Amino acid sequence: MQDEEYVGYTRTSQNRRRQQRKLQRQVKKSRRRLNKLRVLWKLFILITLITLCYMLLKMPQWRLHKNSFDSLNSPALEIVNNKIVPSQKILSALRRNQVSTRPIYLVKTENLKNSIKQLEPVQDVYIRRFGFPARLKIIIVERTPALTIAPDIDVEPIAFFSTDGKLIGRDYMPLDEQIKTVRIITYGVGDDYRNWDKTKVSNFRKLALMIEDASGETVEYIDYRNPQDVYVKIPTVSIRLGSFNAGVYDKINRLRTLVPQVKMLNKKIKYLDLRWDSNFIKLDE
Repeated sequence: MQDEEYVGYTRTSQNRRRQQRKLQRQVKKSRRRLNKLRVLWKLFILITLITLCYMLLKMPQWRLHKNSFDSLNSPALEIVNNKIVPSQKILSALRRNQVSTRPIYLVKTENLKNSIKQLEPVQDVYIRRFGFPARLKIIIVERTPALTIAPDIDVEPIAFFSTDGKLIGRDYMPLDEQIKTVRIITYGVGDDYRNWDKTKVSNFRKLALMIEDASGETVEYIDYRNPQDVYVKIPTVSIRLGSFNAGVYDKINRLRTLVPQVKMLNKKIKYLDLRWDSNFIKLDE
């Protein structure tokens, strides 16, 4: 009996182990199937994403329209921060370049910048690229006007100097009224303004600032038609300085007392003469 019971127990154990192994094989087989499905699903998602990205990048909204530089009204172009250079001139400079057919994020802007920087008043250019739709924002950095040049008192300026000594001609005149400069009246005789440098420009600005500080009034213009006999006009009176040299600056402090005296006089003054060591008020006879 014991042998029969042992044999029956053994067979039961073997059957149980066979069922367990069978279940384990089924579980492993199911896991392999799930892993294959996961891999196929991931591959499908990856291919789908790549396809979508490719289709997205190929969309025309990533590229500038071929007519982007045809008009200032183009939605693909914005020009800002230019107060001296007309936008039309900037557009003309851009037209020297072909509109890129590459996606906006691959468009190189160096040639566009160099074309715009050939315009004399332009000191620097920044170009920002935007996508969807593709467009460019042109940010202009202009030179700062310091002096304006006019051949006569009643004539509008024909050119201006920037603070870095750059002479810019009548193509960019007149300047905006809000731009404050020192107005120089000169024929260009004796001291041709076309030969002036940054130092000369700085000296005129220094002269005007010192006179404004000493007189408390704004300099209307500096009459430099005769470099050996320079006049400066402020609202109250004309100031005769003589030659424009280093010694001029030492005479300007006298205006702190002279200008109040002129305002108190009930007579028409022709000019204040600062050429000599003693002050002289020239009456208009």
